[in-house]
Amino acid sequence: MTNPLLDAVLSYSQAHADSTGLCQTPISGLSIVRLLAPSGLECAISRPLVCLVLQGDKHVAMGTQSFAFGAGDSLLITADVPTVSQITRASRDEPYLSFVLELDTAVVAELSLRMKDAPVAGPPVRVEPTDSQVADAALRLMSLLDRPESLPVLVGSVVRELHYWLLVGRHGAEIRRLGWPDGHSHRVGRAIAKLRSDFAQPLRVEQLASLAGMSPSSFHQHFRSETSLSPLQFQKQLRLIEARRIMLSEGRTASSAAFAVGYESVSQFNREYRRLFGLPPARDAETARGATRPAA
Repeated sequence: MTNPLLDAVLSYSQAHADSTGLCQTPISGLSIVRLLAPSGLECAISRPLVCLVLQGDKHVAMGTQSFAFGAGDSLLITADVPTVSQITRASRDEPYLSFVLELDTAVVAELSLRMKDAPVAGPPVRVEPTDSQVADAALRLMSLLDRPESLPVLVGSVVRELHYWLLVGRHGAEIRRLGWPDGHSHRVGRAIAKLRSDFAQPLRVEQLASLAGMSPSSFHQHFRSETSLSPLQFQKQLRLIEARRIMLSEGRTASSAAFAVGYESVSQFNREYRRLFGLPPARDAETARGATRPAA
């Protein structure tokens, strides 16, 4: 039996994926991942998203929780949380393929208001079988990429439909927390957006708490509840992840990357980088570049 979504993602990724296997699309928040070999461990602070795995296997860990999943499964992340992931099965004959869409909190809020269902607290990372309606909407999004003139007219309605099927599916109660008016997730999200945009700047918890409309102590408590990290730890991981990205993509030295992301001490950067990624910056970058060469 053929899988039209798998075929569409494979075809598009073969034409557009970069040397790392990532394929950014003209649709905001939509990317395709295509890897020709198992990967090393990747640390990230993931945005709220849904990942439809179409081929290959993947492992994701968050804190003490871990998830192993593969073709036909969906990974749903409903908060900005630190994850460690690894592609565990991929080859040139059967590359790892996934369809990844960041969740739009404005769409979630509008749909949740219409549906009038209250959110519930739940784990921020879940894996479940992909609903057929979600897969159908994903296929229609892929089809729009072949007709770029249709994107301004149709993409909004298809993205909205995909969010709707997620909200009425097995993940819905957790997703609604993202858009619930004046909920803790929504308020902490305002501070997270500021941290993501200004992570290289000095951190003032009082300013972030004000953005969230909370006292500093209440903000710290709810921030850790949502993300599993303190605001300072969150900023530190953002800096280290961005430093790794620019070393790999731009070929910068460790010291140049450290200063670019806001560190004043290279030795402190080296210590904290090794603690997160397991290797000193230069050696980690060299190892990562070597791992991607055969798949290029």
